[in-house]
Amino acid sequence: MRGYTKTMITFHFVSIFPEAFTSYLGESILKRAQAKKLVKFAFVNPRTFATGLHKKVDDRPFGGGPGMVMMLEPIYRAVDSIKRRVAKLGKKQKARVILFSTRGKVFAQADARRLAKYQHLVFICGRYEGVDERVAEHIVDEELSLGDFILSGGELPALVVAEAVARHIPGVLGKQESLEETNGSFPSYTRPPTWKPKGARGTGWAVPPVLISGDHKKVAEWRTKSR
Repeated sequence: MRGYTKTMITFHFVSIFPEAFTSYLGESILKRAQAKKLVKFAFVNPRTFATGLHKKVDDRPFGGGPGMVMMLEPIYRAVDSIKRRVAKLGKKQKARVILFSTRGKVFAQADARRLAKYQHLVFICGRYEGVDERVAEHIVDEELSLGDFILSGGELPALVVAEAVARHIPGVLGKQESLEETNGSFPSYTRPPTWKPKGARGTGWAVPPVLISGDHKKVAEWRTKSR
């Protein structure tokens, strides 16, 4: 895209399973975005900052209850190590620390646009029965959720948010018109114009005639009505 200002966002994933990210981030749009130096992905394992022989990152919850809770100190040290590296890059580097939580604000497209203004996004991916609440109280800038359902960890939400944010960096998409809020959510079709499954009755499944009419004005009107 001509005339855009090149911007890079570094996504820092704080996770005890960093290998869970590599396959998805190494494909398609995000792979090309890395090659263009528009995004960078970094991984910090809290276990690296855990103390003791076994490098524990979880412990039993105070007050009792099932499962284990991720400990405060390894996450604090992991995030602090990222903040120290960002600080060395200069005052103009803006960072935001996000925890994925069922109690967080539900992530929306407006949040993707907002977060795309930062140079560094730090995603804390919880596991087990959750994260020590002091992480939310003292370390993060905000909590986000993908919706009213439960996952085993924050890795999938982190991937979703990373892609949604990356799409708002000029140059990441082949055409800026590919952004959802630009083209809406109208039905899409491609070739062939008519297709019939083997053995099916009738004339087949056809594309709406207006889309193959060549009349761009009518196509635009149809898409507006179909949203």
